[in-house]
Amino acid sequence: MTGVQTCALPIYCVTLDQAREQGLIPWQDELPELGSYWYKVYRDAYPVTPGHLLFVPTYDNSIAVQHAFEQAYILGKKLCDSGAIQGFNIGMNLGHAAGQTVMYPHIHLIPRYAGDCADPVGGVRGVIPGQANYRTDQYTKPQCS
Repeated sequence: MTGVQTCALPIYCVTLDQAREQGLIPWQDELPELGSYWYKVYRDAYPVTPGHLLFVPTYDNSIAVQHAFEQAYILGKKLCDSGAIQGFNIGMNLGHAAGQTVMYPHIHLIPRYAGDCADPVGGVRGVIPGQANYRTDQYTKPQCS
């Protein structure tokens, strides 16, 4: 299979290096001191807030993605505990409908600061306009089929 290799784990996956060779990986500003075997960390080229980082799994599989999520959480928590940031959001866009533009998995760690937006209630729920703050009249419960 083109672009697919057997990992050390008993699953098939595309590696970060393979994706880079195929021109799928635009990230340049790596922070090697924050990465590991399972993931690399890059500064986001279009940060939402200062310190916006991307945790990019070295393999496109659930185990590597899990390690990347876990380390994004750990770093976000450390930054909060130290007072460097006041909060954080962690997110992943998967598929065009979710807004994914780089078609390789990556986890966003978005530091949050007091006053960085008018109404932070709802956090990641803000990806759908009007749906973040469920305490307002703008919120409408989606109709599910």
